[in-house]
Amino acid sequence: MSKTFTKEDVAAHSKGDSLYIVIDEDVYDVSKFQDEHPGGKKILQRVAGKDASKQFWKYHNEGVLKKHKGQLQIGSLDTKKATPAPAPAADPAPAPKAESTPELAPGSFKPKATAEPQEPFGDLVPFADPAWYQGYSSPYFNETHAALRQEVREWVESEIEPYVHEWDEGKEVPSHIYKQMGERGYLAGLLGENYPKEYCQYRVKSVPAERWDQFHEMLLTDELSRAGSGGLVWNLVGGFGIGCPPLVKHGKKELLQRILPGILAGDKRICLAITEPDAGSDVANLGCEAKLSEDGKHYIVNGEKKWITNGIWADYFTTAVRTGKPGMNGLSVLLIEREAGGVSTRRMDCQGVLSSGTTYVTFEDVKVPVENIIGKENQGFKVIMTNFNHERIGIVIQCVRFSRVCYEEAMKYAHKRKTFGKPLIEHPVIRMKLAHMARQIEATYNWMENIIFQAQCMEETEAMLKLGGAIAGLKAQSTQTFEFCAREASQIFGGLSYSRGGQGGKVERLYRDVRAYAIPGGSEEIMLDLSMRQSLKVYEMFGMKL
Repeated sequence: MSKTFTKEDVAAHSKGDSLYIVIDEDVYDVSKFQDEHPGGKKILQRVAGKDASKQFWKYHNEGVLKKHKGQLQIGSLDTKKATPAPAPAADPAPAPKAESTPELAPGSFKPKATAEPQEPFGDLVPFADPAWYQGYSSPYFNETHAALRQEVREWVESEIEPYVHEWDEGKEVPSHIYKQMGERGYLAGLLGENYPKEYCQYRVKSVPAERWDQFHEMLLTDELSRAGSGGLVWNLVGGFGIGCPPLVKHGKKELLQRILPGILAGDKRICLAITEPDAGSDVANLGCEAKLSEDGKHYIVNGEKKWITNGIWADYFTTAVRTGKPGMNGLSVLLIEREAGGVSTRRMDCQGVLSSGTTYVTFEDVKVPVENIIGKENQGFKVIMTNFNHERIGIVIQCVRFSRVCYEEAMKYAHKRKTFGKPLIEHPVIRMKLAHMARQIEATYNWMENIIFQAQCMEETEAMLKLGGAIAGLKAQSTQTFEFCAREASQIFGGLSYSRGGQGGKVERLYRDVRAYAIPGGSEEIMLDLSMRQSLKVYEMFGMKL
């Protein structure tokens, strides 16, 4: 049971080596924290023995409190009302037994619509979470999605969010966090496919593998993105999420059996290596070359790749190479193993996503076994193109949540900050900014839900044809929404969003991440043009009448 203090008890600890402070009616012993406090001892000494809530929230965000609460909180004031214990959750419906559930072919899963809303979840700030978090009915989500949401959020809030700023500044996420992604079964659920049980020794605690669907995958990425760091999300799911699916879908079984278990367990890392110094969105004209050895047993790879996410840590590179004539019909995809030799990597310094490990890769006479080809020789362009839909949906999921983070941070700050004698939220111009943010977020999110539902119901080739144009347009919509929300949140925070860390730290960090979403995976301009060209071409095949 938590210890209680009176205000007089706290006031008695206001000098020397015995300093107590109060934040939101919780009591903290900051005696030993004086030397560690970034602002110095005097700031703590000025509020010692007093309620420091106003001063604390003026300079800090919630993440700081989460980070230090476990070590510094010693109790609460006797005036604090006890938080009622939550009602016990109803037992979830039993999952179908594995032996009675047939393997689902891609496109065969048909989600069952439900009118039953899930229990409200989160802080209930309007539009700061998807509507189904706030008690609205949804045809897409059931009790397994709610359970996964709870599981991931608890992990992120305790193990990740309090440390994101220092990881971003240090340009690396601790390796044990990535390992936990494997041990929690999360990596195996990020492939845009059915859960690969035969290659993964771990399972997601809250969702039976047989019930895993693309909305679970969406939720996992979405909840990770609540930490407000593109670098964090790209570190944990970036290289893997775009480098591993081609291997799983098109790699030979012997290659999968040898490589995949270590990747899904979080022991080995994989990335996608397509972009080159002179070939970004123009994939068909990349020049990294792979020639067959005289004995026909190896490809000899020479070339360079640039802006490769996670490349500095990668053990495997899913690499686009030229094996034939110029153009798209001369491309292949190889799995290149670092330990083969001839692979060198160096970190690139970029504007944002600092902890993602953006890399310049050089291949010099790398010997790659012919068994490592992914798909067929000179037919790699299709492998690359089918992978883009999954990559772009991942970008969309992140952008929508980052937009919500900017909105939520701005909304909460607008209720705390006072100007001209009243809270910011009471100024119509501020409410207008928040309203424009909310309408764009909700429009983009609902389009995203529909696209994910369609992808889940379609066979892969059908989805590639029908949804490619829409996904390209949605990708541009999401990045423009993200940029708008980051800008408007920054305007609401003012100077606090121009400083790294502190109350505006998430907004400042996300503003730097915007370009990493607006350009990779297809720039906004190319996406918008592609959305029209692809859609018109496909629907002409279906009998479009103009």
